[in-house]
Order: sequence, then C-alpha cells, then structure tokens
Amino acid sequence: MQTQVTEAGPFERLLKIQLGEEELEAAKTVAANKLSKQLKVKGFRPGKVPRQIVERMVGADKLRSEAIDEALPEAVGNALEAEDLSPATRPAITAIEDIDGGGVEVDVVITLWPTVEAVPDFVGREVEVDIAPVTQEAIDEQIDRLRGQYATLEDVDRAAEEGDFVMIDLSAAVDGDVIEDAGATDLLYEVGSSSFVEGLDALLVGVSADETAQGPGVLPEGFGDRGGEEVELLATVKAVRSKNLPEVTDEWVQEVSEFETVDELVSMLRHNMNEMAKATARNDFQDRVMMDLAEDLSLDLPQSLIDTEAEASIHNLAHRLQEQGIGLENYLQITGQSQEDFIADSKTQAIRTLKTRVLLEGVAKVESIEVNDDEVLEAVSALASQAEMNPDELFRQLESDGRLDTLSDDILRRKALEAIMSGVVAIDEDGNTIDLEPAPADSDDDNDFDSDEAKLESDSDKEVEESPEE
Repeated sequence: MQTQVTEAGPFERLLKIQLGEEELEAAKTVAANKLSKQLKVKGFRPGKVPRQIVERMVGADKLRSEAIDEALPEAVGNALEAEDLSPATRPAITAIEDIDGGGVEVDVVITLWPTVEAVPDFVGREVEVDIAPVTQEAIDEQIDRLRGQYATLEDVDRAAEEGDFVMIDLSAAVDGDVIEDAGATDLLYEVGSSSFVEGLDALLVGVSADETAQGPGVLPEGFGDRGGEEVELLATVKAVRSKNLPEVTDEWVQEVSEFETVDELVSMLRHNMNEMAKATARNDFQDRVMMDLAEDLSLDLPQSLIDTEAEASIHNLAHRLQEQGIGLENYLQITGQSQEDFIADSKTQAIRTLKTRVLLEGVAKVESIEVNDDEVLEAVSALASQAEMNPDELFRQLESDGRLDTLSDDILRRKALEAIMSGVVAIDEDGNTIDLEPAPADSDDDNDFDSDEAKLESDSDKEVEESPEE
C-alpha cells in the first residue's frame, strides 16, 4: 500500500491510497466469504461456497467492488496512523480509480480539528450590557402572585369574566363522536388562564351558572396522535366564583411569611429581583462577549465539520422530542419553521458553536492554561455525587470508556472561559462600568433574604382556597 498526503484546504488533507492487486486479491477472498453467507447454492452450506462460484454468481465487478469496500477501512486507518492524522469527522472517499497493474487509487479527504495560533484581545475589552430595572410595577406583580396563593373563592350570581373560576363539565367531540380523554367532570377552571383546551376561555366568558356553551376548540399538541385536531367543545357551567385577594397589611405579611412588615417584604422582593436581573445580565454579557470574540476570530471552518456538527445537533433534538412523543415534523409545524430554514439555522448555530470551542481552546493555549489531576478528580467526584455513585468506580468507568480526556477538555474550556470573563469589562449604554457580581453569599442580610424567599416559595405551592359554604 502506498500513501500520499497533500493539503486540500484549511484543516483538510487529501490522502491518496494505492491498493495493489495482491491486496485486492486478499480482500476478494474475504468479501467472497461474506457474500457466500447470503447465497443459497445446492451442495454448499451458507458461508462455504467457493470464491470462484461466488464470483460467477455475483459477477466480477460486484466482487471487486465489495473487495475494495472490505480493504478500505483498514487501509485508511493504517494510512492515518502512518501520517499521524487525527480526523475530526468521518473520512470522505471522493474518488476511486483503476491504476496500472490491476490495483486502485483512492482519494480520501480528511478533516482535521481547527486550531488557532492567535486569539482576539479580550483583556480590557468593553462590552455593553443592559440590566433590567426593577420597577414598582414588577414588585406589585410579585406581591399579587403571593396574594393569589392565599385568595378565597366566593360564588357570584353573574356571568363569568376573565380571572373568575368556574366549575364545569366539559366534553369534546368530532363529528358527534365524543373524545373520552378530552373531557372532564367538576373541573375548576380559571377563565383566561389558557391552561386546558384552546377555545375554552372564549367559550366561557359571559356564561352564567346553570348555562351551557358550545363552540370550536383545538386539542393541545401534547394530546397524542390527536394533538392539534379541531373539536366541538360543550361546557356546562355549574358555578361561577370570583377570586377575593387578601389585603396587603403588616398582619397579613406576618401570617404568610417570616417578615414583620410590608416594607420588609417589599425590600426582600426588590433585593432578590435585582439579583435575578443581575444574573440574567451576567448570562447575556457572557453570550455577547463570546459572540463578539467568535466574530473577530480569523478562522475558516471546513464545511464537512459544519455539516457534521449541525447533523449531530438535529439528531439530538429529534431524540429529545421523541422522548416527549413529538416528531420533528410536528415540531417544525409548531414553531412555524420550514425544513430549509431549520437546517440553515442549525448550520449557523453549528458555526457559532465550533468557533466558540476553537476560541476557548486557543485562549487556553495562548494563556498557558492547563488542567491538573486534582481538578479532574474534583470533577469526577462532583459527577459521582450527582449520579449517586462511588467516585473511584466512576473514575474507572470514565477511564475505560476513554472519557477522561473529554472531561479534561471540558474543564480546560471552562477555565479558558473564566479567564476571558475576568478580563472583559461590562458597561452600560453611557459607557459606565457595571458591577455584575452577585451579592456576597456570607452577608447576614442576604442569608435572611434567601431563607425568607424559600419560605415564600413553599407557601406559593398552596392552592386557592374556596370559601366555606354557609
């Protein structure tokens, strides 16, 4: 076997492999043996048909083609090892031609993982980011949500309005055939919540107790094979109940939380909402930084690498959707995307993902960032804790699967990202520096806030209470 390597483009190599007639003859014997297992020849057991008979039955060209397919994987593997090439994608065979002497010459394109020697400057780079202000209106909405958890329901003698609760019996039918799983009896439903069947809210507005309303509806997409199907809804309203919210007083705050006054509750909400806004801004800031640096990175990605990354992304999405009982075609319909636009967006995202990965690896190289054994062991211990496994057992499993290097690469890229984020500067639209760091975790006030927020979150699980009947 003879090999020759030439450059075919940025991070691509053209590997020419010549297989001699002797190598093909040996491959023909193996190929004939495999083909004989599929043939039924009188007087011979499957897999025991002589090569000459196999060749006569399938044809010389077919056997030669099968022999080339048989010989190529090992030949390509040996050539890659001899030339010290590590493909980032599956090697692509672009041409097979006969040569003098009865052998063949095969052209194989090898795509290598991209690397960079220089990265865009990031130390001192200013990137604009917005922190959404916490308004009094937003705080009031949070308080109203809390009030809603402690609201009571009271029967009213009027037509239902948005925000009311109604007790209904509901059925859905198609051409008069009732769909059993789409109905409900004694369903307490909040009008305007859009939480059940599309069309139900519009149907219930203006309907009073002991009245029946009928109209069109659409089953939700998650409703099995019938998701998205148009139906005829029939709702019988048994009762209309208004929601009475408690008055916001110091006494009410003391009853539903660990705070003493309304001002303390508002202060806690403002603090936590500011921290949430800051956390959102931090994530947005990181995304903008990486997008800016990736755009400034001088890098031509091989198309085969982009296609492979996009295909992997689409495959993973399809698998996740399948676990939820949703097909990819249904997903495209739900999201209003054409297949062409979806594939184009996937490739755009693939380019961004690949450039980000190469950028982080480039930063690690330029900044001499390394990963030591202790960091790998710490990461394994954290993974073991999440999986409720013994760390030593998980380490051995990752080592045997060859995944320790992948874990180490993940740690390296994380450290590179930390180096980038420590060097860039967040500014507002006026050019003023913004502090995006979270409030100190050891602050007494902050600990009180966290504790009380947890208390409120646990209280928020309560359902709306109904007023006792007189």
